Amino acid sequence: MLAPYACDPTATRGRLHPEEESAFRTPFQRDRDRIIHSSAFRRLKHKTQVFVEHEGDYFRTRLTHSIEVAQVARTVAAALGLNTELTEAVALAHDLGHPPFGHTGEEALDALMAPHGGFDHNAQAIRIVTSLERHYAEWDGLNLTWETLEGIAKHNGPVARPAHWALEAYDAVQDLDLSTFASAEAQVAALADDIAYSHHDLHDGLRAELFSSDELAELPVLRDAFAEVDRRYPGLNYYRRRHEALRRFFGVLVEDVIVLARRALADADPRSADDIRHLGRPMIRFGEALWADLGAIRAFLFQRMYRAPAVVGMRQEVTGVVRDLFPLFMARPEELPKQWRRDVAEAASETALARIVADYIAGMTDRFAIETHERLLGSDMVGRTRALRGRS
Repeated sequence: MLAPYACDPTATRGRLHPEEESAFRTPFQRDRDRIIHSSAFRRLKHKTQVFVEHEGDYFRTRLTHSIEVAQVARTVAAALGLNTELTEAVALAHDLGHPPFGHTGEEALDALMAPHGGFDHNAQAIRIVTSLERHYAEWDGLNLTWETLEGIAKHNGPVARPAHWALEAYDAVQDLDLSTFASAEAQVAALADDIAYSHHDLHDGLRAELFSSDELAELPVLRDAFAEVDRRYPGLNYYRRRHEALRRFFGVLVEDVIVLARRALADADPRSADDIRHLGRPMIRFGEALWADLGAIRAFLFQRMYRAPAVVGMRQEVTGVVRDLFPLFMARPEELPKQWRRDVAEAASETALARIVADYIAGMTDRFAIETHERLLGSDMVGRTRALRGRS
């Protein structure tokens, strides 16, 4: 049973290109399945979350992160009476637009694209699912429902005008109502993203030996989690101890969001999904006390993980890959694969060419970007980054 403010698949605003509905799957289930089967989703397995893809087999990638986000999102959505399929679709798609090397690659590509409208991974995700995935006979993109596209575009909140050029371009074709909040399902996906990375960045930082469990046990929320584990399981093995503490931390975040959302929804009493969009404030968020505690944890991660010398050094190396490849393809577009050269032939301006080059680079995995850099420029990027890792 869906809550009255949930998105009802039988009342979807539809798809840009009308098509016959499935007899066995709802529209939002089909969206989720199309995202999972997309080329862009598969490429996430070799894209950076924090650590570059070849640094280790056990660190999170964009793919494993997206799966974890989807798991959290389904749990929260079900507890709130929301549509779990739509929530999952938005969660699985939220990082499709990330270029290689995570936020470092995005910052480099955005700087290179500054004369041509810039680069933004959320806008790029819309570009991917509406244009760049080209497998279907009757349309470009995945032809997702309006609700899924809306969630991808503005799960982090209303989009200020003027929006990124890629969002503006698609919004001119199908109005996504960018000035309002997204559905409760999309808001859940956004909070699930925060929960997942708040948890797994701590785990990955421990595995990378950038800090210790004892240091984490001094931080807010984690202090109580470790204390409970020590009380219940005195003398527990180091690895089991940290796992038990981090899963309790994980549970605190999920429970806080559910409890606060139930209270906020009861107070606001929305009677439809559109009511959620027009309330003027998010319904899905952390409580103030937990948000302050997470701020302290993020500050710790910023200093000890995101700005760790080994991580910063690696980011500087891989940023050079993007900075080198972009002008190379701009000057020598014949180096692009055959299917991309057809688009180049139709490019009527430098900006049009730059956007094609940015689309191509953004679609690269970490591994492919490094291999392409070595092939075209004769570098030994893998060797240098491994040496850097060995000196950390």
